Amino acid sequence: MKKMIKTMLATAVATASLVPMTASAEVEKVGLAVANLQANFFNQIKQSVEAYGEEKGIEIITVDARGDSATQVSQVQDLLTQNIDALIYIPAGAAAATVPARLARAEGVPIINIDRNPAGAPGDTFITTDSVSSAYQVCKHIIEQAGGEGQMLMIHGQKGTTPEIERSEGCNNAIAEYDKVEVVEEQWSNMWSQDEGFQITQNLLQAHPDVSIIFAQADGLALGAAQAIKVSDMPQRIYVGGFDGDTAALEAIRDGVFDVTATQQTQLMGRLAVDSAIKLVNGEDVDAENRLDATLTTKENVEAFIAEHP
Repeated sequence: MKKMIKTMLATAVATASLVPMTASAEVEKVGLAVANLQANFFNQIKQSVEAYGEEKGIEIITVDARGDSATQVSQVQDLLTQNIDALIYIPAGAAAATVPARLARAEGVPIINIDRNPAGAPGDTFITTDSVSSAYQVCKHIIEQAGGEGQMLMIHGQKGTTPEIERSEGCNNAIAEYDKVEVVEEQWSNMWSQDEGFQITQNLLQAHPDVSIIFAQADGLALGAAQAIKVSDMPQRIYVGGFDGDTAALEAIRDGVFDVTATQQTQLMGRLAVDSAIKLVNGEDVDAENRLDATLTTKENVEAFIAEHP
């Protein structure tokens, strides 16, 4: 009996040795080119990518363009000289966004885009929020809070970037449902920042003192808008909507500073980007686009996101 078992084991080993093994490429180093780490949204993604990369034994090299496209081009060129296996790329702007993608593609480096996908040079995969649907929900919420009517301001993000375009579309879809809502002015920011939100809103409130609804396309802009409303001492209630689910903004919503945001799944985005990098390096198929849901977040449900960001 023992002799038979030994014979069977020997046969199994010999047979297994004839089956070709498919070796997986080892991902050792991934570049992360971030648009602007002054923005909490991008910082959350950075933290997620770096933490998950460490868990997977991958070195993450992070560079911050500080909102400057030319700087980002130079940074990506430097990353490519460091023999990165894949590039996780968040464009710093619209104008030169295709350049880093083309540089990486010329070197055969897979590209994973998060939040922004350059027109004409898309990444191998694009991980983003369904901004059209989410902006629609935010704008519908603040319009309903204002009674379905009133003068409205829209403070845009950086012109021509993917989220700016999609959040404009989503909000305009909501506005179209209300005949008594008038968008009296729109203005674009360069950095999606709180300082810009404050300055833009302060100026627009002077020109349009009867405004009762403001959609700011990022939480930084919304926080600035809320600050401008406070110092302007406006007599009417002005409802403010933001977008992103920044940590400071979530606390501000809890405290009644402004009204609503769309909380994006930043931690999941980071993990998906690393997983996509591994799959692409190994020649596996990935979806060209991965759109995630954001959650409409108000004072009623904000505590859960403060406790644990998705």
